[in-house]
Amino acid sequence: MTGSARDGAPPATPHTLIVPAPAKVNLFLRVLGRREDGYHDLETLVVPVGLEDRLHVHAFADPEVFRSLSVSLELAGDPARLAGVPLDETNLVLRAAAALSEAVGGVRGFAEFVLEKRVPAAAGLGGGSGDAAAALLALNDLWSAGLSDDRLCEVGAGVGSDVPALLARTPVIARGRGERVEPHPVRGFRMVLVPFSFGVSTADAFRWWDEDGAVPGPDPSAALASMSETGPVAGGLVNDLEPPVVARHPEIGAVRDLLVDAGAVLAVMSGSGPTMVGVLPPGNDEIDVEARAAIEEISGCAAIDTATRLD
Repeated sequence: MTGSARDGAPPATPHTLIVPAPAKVNLFLRVLGRREDGYHDLETLVVPVGLEDRLHVHAFADPEVFRSLSVSLELAGDPARLAGVPLDETNLVLRAAAALSEAVGGVRGFAEFVLEKRVPAAAGLGGGSGDAAAALLALNDLWSAGLSDDRLCEVGAGVGSDVPALLARTPVIARGRGERVEPHPVRGFRMVLVPFSFGVSTADAFRWWDEDGAVPGPDPSAALASMSETGPVAGGLVNDLEPPVVARHPEIGAVRDLLVDAGAVLAVMSGSGPTMVGVLPPGNDEIDVEARAAIEEISGCAAIDTATRLD
């Protein structure tokens, strides 16, 4: 497997798919405890949003033509978004290709990826997992692998905990370590995403939760029941990882407070952070200029206006 970075993406050609890889937000996340395998059981609402990477996949498989599998990856897009994105086998796109090949007994052919990055890395937005989900969906088609949705979800779970939820392409409740997903209706809404100039690793966030002796947050059932009618409301939708992460990075809490002061009906950290999600009330497309400037001064990054992706 090889990788490189470049400025542009290739034109469409035969045996090619261009697949969107939406980012996600977690509107609540409960950590239910540490498991014997080192992972944590959780319960979370995962909602895809309009912010997305795009994955160009040129691939073909034929055991009578090819003797082995060749896979390559190139990056395209804003250099600021490419920083820290690996090009070796640790990239989840390449891991997804290897996992799918193994699941079908070994593919003979090729897969060439060009990944256009728009989603910030290590931000709690599922950028790498969304890319992996896009790769699995594309290769299942282009390699004629023929895996069912359930089997593809099993393969995705071996690549990353968020991959099964992002394979669904719809809001879902994810449980276990993320491998058990079920659709959950959500009324569409607009939001502002506030990434930060630093990342937070998932491993660190869960370790801090352990170190702080944290306990699961409140039962979100009542808040979830209203999601399809009224959308997100304050109360009941919390992220158990937020307090330990904010304790180490208080600027995240400062941004949360500014979002609420600016009129967000709910502000919650997404995933393992650090991105803060400000859910806007109906009829409001964005926060005011002064609030945005104050928020961006603290976060060190431009805020991103987006909305739920429910198609």
